[in-house]
Amino acid sequence: MKITDVKTFLMEGGRRQWLFVKIETDEGIHGWGEGTLERHEKAVEAAVHAVAIRIEGRDPTQVERLWQSMYRHGFWKGGPVIGSAISALDQALWDITGKVYNQPVYKLLGGQVRDRVRAYTHAQDLTGARELVDEGFSAFKTGGWVVGTNEVNEKEIPAALREKIKAMRDEVGPDVEIMIDNHGRSRPYVAIRQIEAIDDLGVSFFEEPVPPENLDSLQLVRNANIKTELATGERLYFRWGYKELLERRLVDVIQPDVCHAGGISELRRIASAAETEHILVAPHNPNGPVACAASVQLCAAIPNFKILETARDMPWHDTVQKNPLKIIDGFYELPTEPGLGIDLDEDVIAQRPYSEEGAHSSYVPSVNAFDGAPEDV
Repeated sequence: MKITDVKTFLMEGGRRQWLFVKIETDEGIHGWGEGTLERHEKAVEAAVHAVAIRIEGRDPTQVERLWQSMYRHGFWKGGPVIGSAISALDQALWDITGKVYNQPVYKLLGGQVRDRVRAYTHAQDLTGARELVDEGFSAFKTGGWVVGTNEVNEKEIPAALREKIKAMRDEVGPDVEIMIDNHGRSRPYVAIRQIEAIDDLGVSFFEEPVPPENLDSLQLVRNANIKTELATGERLYFRWGYKELLERRLVDVIQPDVCHAGGISELRRIASAAETEHILVAPHNPNGPVACAASVQLCAAIPNFKILETARDMPWHDTVQKNPLKIIDGFYELPTEPGLGIDLDEDVIAQRPYSEEGAHSSYVPSVNAFDGAPEDV
């Protein structure tokens, strides 16, 4: 079997644009991958075709050999664009390999270590939180910066956050897990004040308290007198991006993204490295259906899995799948079909062409301080 073609598809998925990759072979078996990268989908699409040159004409079931070629033979390594391109191609290679051997990918990773995959999704207010609990979810995540407009004053954030989380805790009760995503928007001092404000409310983890590019800033938060566990990792790429974070045990939970950090192959290695430090893995996964399917396959097979993020507010997420993944009472059922367990409908993709306007206006807003200075989003 040989790879004959690598195709890319951009689709407007509602709230964001999705980038799908399809690898075709000379035996008629194809595989799907996803490299969605908010606001940078076209850059990843170009990178996919640049990287694909290294694997065309080769055996797609030699997943590790091809991964090494994709990573090592381009000279430039790392980063979100190249990382997302390799990730998408890696997912598609695993999809093909599972189909060749007529097994779900998790079987090829050593078999399942759990019978279903627990998931959480997002709630920004009390109504959303209650709706998720009523749907059967036992966990949800909400934002760490509580503001009425996109102009913010950091002094107001800790008190507003406590008010929000206290109301949510009162609404859903003590047994539902609440997580907070700070999107790396705070200075260490502000992040510490935020966590102190909610430290008695049973929050499961506080995500990206500070920007991810400075581990010493994260160390300041780690050293503070707080009880809430810390998480980070959605903007780290490949195992080398996690090395120092894990060795210094700066967080309790890491959040690699199967779309960005090197695909199924690399996330499995990152999870193994985290396991040696007794750190849990809660994959970042607010992306499209292929990334979700790849994440479920991975989560089924890694022992230090905590919980999987999923996006439930994009109606085309299920529509574009010929056989959508099933989520019941907040848990994904393990698919039994070979490969990733899903297939995409190209006719549906064609009905939802890429939107340039949508790519620059949805999901990640522009945020400024109260004096107009640009802030991290």
